[in-house]
Amino acid sequence: MEKNGKGGRPVSRAGKLWTMFWIMAKIGCFTFGGGWSIIVQIQHEFVDKRGWMKEEQIIDFMSVAKSLPGIMIVNMSVLCGYAMEGAAGALSAAFGLTAPAIAAISLVVYFYGSLKANPYVEKVLNGVRCVVIPIILQAAWKLKGKSIISMISYVFLAVAFVVCAFTDISKPMVIIAGAIFGLLVWRGKKEHGAA
Repeated sequence: MEKNGKGGRPVSRAGKLWTMFWIMAKIGCFTFGGGWSIIVQIQHEFVDKRGWMKEEQIIDFMSVAKSLPGIMIVNMSVLCGYAMEGAAGALSAAFGLTAPAIAAISLVVYFYGSLKANPYVEKVLNGVRCVVIPIILQAAWKLKGKSIISMISYVFLAVAFVVCAFTDISKPMVIIAGAIFGLLVWRGKKEHGAA
């Protein structure tokens, strides 16, 4: 049995899978703005609170999830669930994350005629979009410590930001280029004994 956080009570595999499903469902209820807000919530729930994952895994999975085909947040949930509890964990996390969206879409489709022209719905969504930005910035700030590990990291960061913000180059291509340059730069440093 695994413990539920540092010094927490032991949790069975079934209990862990149910906890993963429930947490991902809660996250899915409040994931707006393209899904980036999921990162800080996953980190808080599974890294800080329970210790079921490491912060480095969040950073690595975020890069992989963005590079793979499909929806980034679903990819992220599958990778995180698999890291915590194998294939069953991947299914539990993915179903948990997508269940609220499926329920919400079903309701929207059913009531679409009355919702599409409702000015209050539009105002609510505008407000939600505004508060997503600080959540994304908080996630980026928390992950900075493990991602920016040397001065050359700042160069990578600046170049990637300029490319993403001011060009039409595909984001997965930027991630692949970062992986290649990272391999070359840090491999070379290790071979020469640099930190």
